[in-house]
Amino acid sequence: MVRQDAIRQLVRQRMIRTQRDLVDGLEDMGFVCTQATVSRDINEMGLRKLAEGVYILSEDLLLQRLVSDLVTDVVVAQNLVVVKTAAGSAQGVAAALEAAGEPNVLGLVAGDDTILVVAADTDQAKAFEAAINKLRLR
Repeated sequence: MVRQDAIRQLVRQRMIRTQRDLVDGLEDMGFVCTQATVSRDINEMGLRKLAEGVYILSEDLLLQRLVSDLVTDVVVAQNLVVVKTAAGSAQGVAAALEAAGEPNVLGLVAGDDTILVVAADTDQAKAFEAAINKLRLR
């Protein structure tokens, strides 16, 4: 469903705390829907709320745990993103990032404690940074 794909994108890229935030974000993307419609979508998609009050996709819960526990820093340099992790953790985090199918990533390379992420442009690199920093919430 196209609306649910838009919700997936919003939840991954923004700090969505309420159903109203989703309705407003969908309106910004050209969708007209009610809070009741969004509520049904939340149930169908299995969205969860973290303790911090932010919605997350159920399929991103493992990634969120890995990122919040192991990622120590994220830095953007033009279309490149450097993700620093705890020692020995970069390859596991990189595998989880690849499995999540992040749309802003063209590719990545992992060492011991550093992941180099390549995005198509600076805007996509910043979007990836925002998505990772959202997952770092504790």
